[in-house]
Order: sequence, then C-alpha cells, then structure tokens
Amino acid sequence: GPAYAARQLGYDAEALAALPTAAPASFAGVANPLAIHPLAAGETVVDLGSGAGMDLLLAAAQVGPTGRAIGVDMTDAMLESARESAASMGFDHVEFRRGDLQELPIADESVDVVISNGVLNLVPDKIAAFSEAFRVLRPGGRLQLGDIVIGAELDEATRRDVDLWTGCIAGALRSEELNELLETIGFEAVREVARFNAFDGTTKEATSRELGVVGVCVSARRPRH
Repeated sequence: GPAYAARQLGYDAEALAALPTAAPASFAGVANPLAIHPLAAGETVVDLGSGAGMDLLLAAAQVGPTGRAIGVDMTDAMLESARESAASMGFDHVEFRRGDLQELPIADESVDVVISNGVLNLVPDKIAAFSEAFRVLRPGGRLQLGDIVIGAELDEATRRDVDLWTGCIAGALRSEELNELLETIGFEAVREVARFNAFDGTTKEATSRELGVVGVCVSARRPRH
C-alpha cells in the first residue's frame, strides 16, 4: 500500500495521495525504479508487470501528454483496475496491454524507458524476459529496474517452495548474477543504485534476513550503436 511505499521505499507521499485509491492500495513493489532517473516530458515508458498501475501512473505524470505510458500485465483484474484509474485521471496517453513478459506485445526499439518493480524475479525464463526488455528499448534507452536480490545461494528445496516463489524470494538472483545476466544480454552501464529492506514488517521478514534478501534499484542502458 501507499504507506509502505512512502515509508520503506521513498515514494513521494503527496504524489501517491493524488492517485486514485485503487492504484496504490494493492502496491506490492520492492524498490523505487522511478527514483533511479527522472523521466523526461515526451518519453515513452513501459512498465513490465504493471499491476494496478501505481508506478505507471506516476511515470505518466512525468512524461506528460506528449509522452506515452504503456503497462503490460497478464492479470485481467489488474488491467481493468489500472485502466479505470488512468481514465479517472484523464490520462489519454496511458494504455495497458495483456501479455507475457517473456514475449512482450510491443514493437522493436519503440520505447525510451523500461521500468519494473518486484516482478521479474517471478519470471521463470529471465533471459527471455530481459532480452525482451532489451529488444523494445531504442538505442540509448534505459532500464530502470526494481527487484529482489538474494545474499546466499538457495538450495533446490528452497527454489521449489511455492510460498517463497510467490513471496518474491525463491525466484530471485544474487546481485552478481543479475548484473552478469544483463551484461550478457547486451546492456551496458549496469549498476546497483539503491537497496531497500523491502520485507521488514511483513510475513517474510525473518526469512529475508536469514537469506540476505533485499530490494534493489538497478540501472542499465541499451548501447546507442
């Protein structure tokens, strides 16, 4: 929810209060990708796993009516809720598309910024998902990623624990693995810019501390040439 987003992840409480209640109410992100780099007026941004639309609506406010904001999600209920929130704000430059992050319904080299918050750790084929993010970015475009990293290698039993998968832990990578994966795909200037104790006060707090689990902001760029 919005109190968690402001208190633990550094979101602007006033900006959250300006959104329709449904957008931040179900927010379950783990970092703050919009804090990595300000979005410019006129840019096109896509949010991978946009949920009820909190991050995307905040992004839409930054890029303004000359920009575009596209949310991709696989859950019909979230898409409907997000569309209603965007409509209530009069955001004609926002759209939501149903799709799989491993096969994005977005054209090649068509967006300036890809954001995501706490979702890509849940994707089984991370090479496919991050390759798709790379594909849709224009040369020089930015990846502003919020996600989970783990501090210890997980055993097979932990990796197969459904509760820890849905809790955004079992599918996460170590920081070194994530950075290496992004560089292998072709991203440059990969760097971690912030960390968050995203699980403090939740049912996964003890487990996250035991496994060294934190939310991170990671910045990367598609090369210009």
